[in-house]
Amino acid sequence: MLSGLMNFLRACFQPRANRHVHTGSDAASGRQDGLLWYKDTGQHFNGEFSMAVVQANNLLEDQSQVESGCLGLHDSGPYGTFVGIYDGHGGPETSRFINEHLFQHLKRFTSEQQSMSVEVIRKAFQATEEGFLSVVTRQWPIKPQIASVGSCCLVGVICSGMLYIANLGDSRAVLGRLVKATGEILAIQLSAEHNASIESVRQEMQSLHPDDSQIVVLKHNVWRVKGLIQISRSIGDVYLKKAEFNREPLYAKFRLREPIRRPILSSDPAILVHPVQPQDQFVIFASDGLWEHLSNQEAVDIVQNHPRNGIAKRLVKTALQEAAKKREMRYSDLKKIDRGVRRHFHDDISVVVIFLDSDLVSRASSVKAPNLSVKGGGISLPRNTLAPT
Repeated sequence: MLSGLMNFLRACFQPRANRHVHTGSDAASGRQDGLLWYKDTGQHFNGEFSMAVVQANNLLEDQSQVESGCLGLHDSGPYGTFVGIYDGHGGPETSRFINEHLFQHLKRFTSEQQSMSVEVIRKAFQATEEGFLSVVTRQWPIKPQIASVGSCCLVGVICSGMLYIANLGDSRAVLGRLVKATGEILAIQLSAEHNASIESVRQEMQSLHPDDSQIVVLKHNVWRVKGLIQISRSIGDVYLKKAEFNREPLYAKFRLREPIRRPILSSDPAILVHPVQPQDQFVIFASDGLWEHLSNQEAVDIVQNHPRNGIAKRLVKTALQEAAKKREMRYSDLKKIDRGVRRHFHDDISVVVIFLDSDLVSRASSVKAPNLSVKGGGISLPRNTLAPT
């Protein structure tokens, strides 16, 4: 009780620049409307942002975060903006783990190198993958199914006038760029996707595994790696990376007939570095639940043609309206369907829209700014609640 009071008093008297904003009932952190969580507007180091999450699974498998301010461990910086979208599968454990650890690893490696770089981001992904592997190793004797839990991982970092996009899986980052000659806003996809539905991904998998004719299989009209999973890169999914986790007591449906000689899935992200231009207006970061229902250009047009305040929520609602239309039902009826059952109609959807203010983007990364931390919300359940099998 006393320590709780001390923590409360400490938080109250912290210097303002070090205060962190976390999700909760506080309106500054976001609001909950049924299965929809949203933060209509906020300020990050390089402009404004808007954020929204809708839950479909019984346990929210999507996690997301916006971190702004110091990207290193010390006040010396560099300063900038970090965005993460983590679309989990098989359970929430991996996406939650990434949400808790990836940004901390990034800060550590940034401090070591004293700057942001592709290498820093790659190391942060690798450290997160290794950290989750150690969790699986520890839990395997009592909870072997954790070996079949994984997550896509999309990260954006804006620092020193550069935009870094790193991706594993099929979440997507799309830039809205002003075409000066026409005044149009053009959609430019920045992230490379790793989904077996893409022919180049299937070719990559076949070239990496030339001795395996079943490395990608068309099953129920969907391309899947080993007939099991649509993505070819992820954090977690260690049952497709290490032979010692592809055996009993893992469920039979996840076990391969032949032993794993080399990892089938990769955790090495595709990384793009883009110098931010004055005509770059905003970036939409979203899990594939959004892109199932909206094209890149449709999403960019919505952002361009509506007020910034609440724009992420508008994107989510537009996707839900499309999902309802595909099932020939009203959006108002879809909203009444509870989590779990809702997954039959759409996936968890996470959206972060980051607006780019060219005056702010071009300032030095040594300019200090308050730290901000916002994590996408969902229905709160006790941490030890297991997803139904």
